[in-house]
This record gives sequence, structure tokens and C-alpha cells, in this order.
Amino acid sequence: MSQDEALAQTMDRLRAVGTATVSMQLLKRGLRRTSIAGVKPLTPGQGCVVGEAYTLRFLPLREDLSDPSILGAPGYGPRAAIEECPPGAILAVEARGISTTGSLGDILAARLAKRGVAAVVADGAVRDGVGVTATGLPIWCLGTAAPASLTEMSGGGVQGPIACGNVTIFPGDILVCDGDGVVVVPRKLAHEVAADAVEQDRFERWVQARVEEGRPTIGLYPPNPETKAEYDAWKASGASKP
Repeated sequence: MSQDEALAQTMDRLRAVGTATVSMQLLKRGLRRTSIAGVKPLTPGQGCVVGEAYTLRFLPLREDLSDPSILGAPGYGPRAAIEECPPGAILAVEARGISTTGSLGDILAARLAKRGVAAVVADGAVRDGVGVTATGLPIWCLGTAAPASLTEMSGGGVQGPIACGNVTIFPGDILVCDGDGVVVVPRKLAHEVAADAVEQDRFERWVQARVEEGRPTIGLYPPNPETKAEYDAWKASGASKP
């Protein structure tokens, strides 16, 4: 299996299990600060999106760096990110937790959608919320706001480490986004986390079925030795469903 095929398989597994299961696997490995604080789907029904992080950083407001003329300057980070974020990647934006300005609007969202970018995750707001939603681009953020980013932030660089919602993200980390929020998986751990998450998900679906049969949770979840033996026997039987 090639590296590209292995990464695609890893992402498929993460997409199938979602953020709750992934966060537990990270917790088991000692990683506690992996869920981006406050961000939620901009619109319902965005599903689960998984992708590699392409990072953009905003800086604290400095007026000489935030004149509207800067928007057309060559190399201006927030504009460069729109054209450089690869198809299938997730644009991860450090917007400093500011919910009173939009880090992007409907035109930029439309461009990202046209280029095949998978989603945007920002610890800030977006503007032109109705128009952004109409583009179909999945967005996880703090909500909507009318003012432009220049009113409270200055554009920073791309493809460096960022702090998004009190979580460190490096370019290439894997972001798992669903209805519960966004979890950051360090790239080097993604394969093993995905594999173990699939097994955790299978076990928990089996437990859910036992609970629905009327079983108490004590000794079942977490499992005692008898429950582990019962589950192992169920797996060995080849049953595909609990």
C-alpha cells in the first residue's frame, strides 16, 4: 500500500468513527487538549469532514498593517491561503478567538469551494453567513459577524504552527470535524489512532446493543474480564452486527 493509499484509509476510518471516539483514543495516549474550543458547525448537516490542516494565522490588530489597501498586496497571508490551500485539505485559521469580526466571507468561501478545499475551521467568526452557507463549503467556527477582519486583526502567515481554539495545530495534522466540534490528531499518530478508534467504535456499538437489551453498565462499560471474554467470542464468531 502506498503512502497516499494509507493516508486515505486512515482518513476513511477517522471519518467513520467521528470526534468523540477519536478524542478518547488521544486521551489514552496522554493528549488532553485536542478539541478546538467553541467551534461548531456553521449549518446543520455538514456531516463528518476529515482532512490535512493547511494553516493561516491572524495577528493582533496593528493599524499600519490593517489598512484596506493591504488586501491586494502580494503575499498577503489571508489571500494567499485562499489560493494555496490544496484541494481536500482543511483551512485551519487562528483568528484569536475573536467572534466579532469575520475571518472570511462569501466570496472567499466560494473560491475555496470551487478549488475543492474540504472545509474551514476557525476560532473566529465568518461574515456574509447566508452567502457562505450557500457555497456549500463546510465551516466550523464561532458564528457570524458583519465587520471585516481588518477591524480587529492583522493578517499573518501561512503554513506555520497556529493556536486555534487553545489547541496547537501544525501543517499536515489531521482534523476530524463533525456535529460535536473539531479534534486535532497529530500527523504521526493518525494511523494508530484511526486503527484503534475503529475497534473502540465496534466495541461500543456492541455495548450499546447490550444496554438496549436491558444490561446494566457496571461491568459492561468499562468491561470486566467476563465482558471482555463475551465480546471476544462475539468477534470470533464472525458476526457483523451486535
